[in-house]
Amino acid sequence: PTFLGSKVFEDFPLEKLVPYIDWTPFFIAWELAGKYPNILSDGVVGESARQLFNDAQELLKDLIENKLLTASAIVGFWPAFSNGEDILVYEDESREKVAATFHHLRQQMNKPNKQPNFCLSDYIAPASTGLNDFLGGFVVSTGFGAEELAARYENANDDYNAILVKALADRLAEAFAEYLHEMVRKELWGYVTKESLSNEELIREKYQGIRPAPGYPA
Repeated sequence: PTFLGSKVFEDFPLEKLVPYIDWTPFFIAWELAGKYPNILSDGVVGESARQLFNDAQELLKDLIENKLLTASAIVGFWPAFSNGEDILVYEDESREKVAATFHHLRQQMNKPNKQPNFCLSDYIAPASTGLNDFLGGFVVSTGFGAEELAARYENANDDYNAILVKALADRLAEAFAEYLHEMVRKELWGYVTKESLSNEELIREKYQGIRPAPGYPA
């Protein structure tokens, strides 16, 4: 990594996140089945999808131009070793004092053909290898201001735009995670400086490395 410890990104420009939005889950949230952009020309839900998408674009433009939502993040890197199914995170490069221990669970299912059951600790080198490994992590939010804006719409009996605000804030948060992860790979850690992936390839996780998130099976 290019630094150890954490770095804060405050009031990050929302317009930089728009190209990283994965729109397919947005339509799913509105119970419109189909993959973006094909859903816009779908014979069954295409008209509804286009109207919803156009409304989303108008509101998104308003959110950006009038700074109605605020995006912020913290990203950090720390020295780390694995120990069995645990990951030991150290305070500094001396690796003398453990700052935190992450306890992970190995996959429990019975896999065919003797396929291995993985654990997140498998992705961090143990001390016995002689390799000085590191762990990176970040937290993002694009929801600062979302509840207040949604409440304004609700008070005006505009439930449609209230829901739309929350849906866009959700998509922007996921886009921020995608953007920041790319920044980690290409700049902040810099282990694939020449990576050039399309948004579709990013969505399909064609990048090097993994991005597990608390709250999901991993």
